[in-house]
Amino acid sequence: MSKKGFIFDLDGVIVDTAKYHFLAWQRLAKGLDIDFTEEENEQLKGVSRVRSLEKILAWGNKTISQELFNELMGKKNEEYLSFIAEMDENEILPDVPRVLNLLKEMDQPISLGSASKNARTILERVNLRSSFNAIVDGNDVSKAKPDPEVFLIAAKQINIAPKDCIVFEDSVAGVTAANSANMISIGIGSKDVLGHATYVFSDFTEISDDFIKSLIEN
Repeated sequence: MSKKGFIFDLDGVIVDTAKYHFLAWQRLAKGLDIDFTEEENEQLKGVSRVRSLEKILAWGNKTISQELFNELMGKKNEEYLSFIAEMDENEILPDVPRVLNLLKEMDQPISLGSASKNARTILERVNLRSSFNAIVDGNDVSKAKPDPEVFLIAAKQINIAPKDCIVFEDSVAGVTAANSANMISIGIGSKDVLGHATYVFSDFTEISDDFIKSLIEN
């Protein structure tokens, strides 16, 4: 059987930690007298913590010192970590284990390609760490999506050429990064948002075993 590389984003693909990011950012914004909505939170998907805080400050037309900026970033991460410390297997999104298990049965290499610096902790909490042959996260890259660095490193770590890799992503920046890396991109979410992906599914329940097998065979 031919080998393909399967690379998964984490937030919004394997687990929905976006809600925890939203709660932590919302609390931080409130402390600065900035209204922060779920719509704005959507714009922070796949975006680094530094850039996220910069965007929130711009939306609120606020300027703060570098010292306070660094302090707020630390506080936000502490709050977020307190949420993910309570995570368990119930947080895994529908049918993700089925797809991961199928890929393992078919001896296909699997990697994580995430901007999150807490990816390893989250995978441990939801008991999926052993499902991955490699993990590349925010600690391993210097360039954020839409730069393809995270996916190119992930492909290298599982020893698969980029053109033979398939990426599962829920963000515009992530799909763009996968496309830039010359990989097949599978958007998880809305076609209106992720229409530039090679394929788009609302979630993994729409992805059949036969579809996964066809990706491997073609």
